[in-house]
Amino acid sequence: MTKRTSAKHKIDRRLSCNLWGRPKSPFNKRNTKPGQHGAMAMRKKQSDYGNQLFAKQKLKFYYGDLTEKQFKSTFAKASNIKGDTSQILIELLERRLDAIVYRMKFVPTIFAARQFVSHGHVKVNGKRVNIPSYSVKDGDEISLKDGSKEINIVQEAIVSQEREIPEYIEVDVKEFKGRFLRAPLIHDVPYPVTMEPNLVIEFYSR
Repeated sequence: MTKRTSAKHKIDRRLSCNLWGRPKSPFNKRNTKPGQHGAMAMRKKQSDYGNQLFAKQKLKFYYGDLTEKQFKSTFAKASNIKGDTSQILIELLERRLDAIVYRMKFVPTIFAARQFVSHGHVKVNGKRVNIPSYSVKDGDEISLKDGSKEINIVQEAIVSQEREIPEYIEVDVKEFKGRFLRAPLIHDVPYPVTMEPNLVIEFYSR
């Protein structure tokens, strides 16, 4: 098991949920937190701050390798845009190029998506983009380089039945390209677990 895979498994148990909805998540068999006192920790009642922190960690970890600085910066950007900050935060996260590559099922995990983009396998409107946090606009076309289409994880991910492609994205699975159609509403995003961006807003607004 790689260090990255091990870390993902620990995240599931630490957050007490199958965060990415993976069939192989250890939480499916052992639904306690890691450590000697994991079972006891799950029974403790959370404070308001604890619930807010939990909601923030859950949303941040879902999008992969985001650092606290990156996630807080995204929140700050969302809070400076007029409108529902919770909705705008989700929209900004879903516009990330690595998130869209994951949603299009070109890769099996959000972690793989970040690496895939960084290694230059992805094009936006025909131009190579290797920045995972690149913000995709409505109507942008996302495609894979010709040589990248034959990579094993890509071939396996595109036919996987584990996830559905959401309605705000269209994908041509034969050509390995697709389009970001529109910003999703919170209920459009296929999170395997309940996300509470309103609590994330409360956490950063303390």
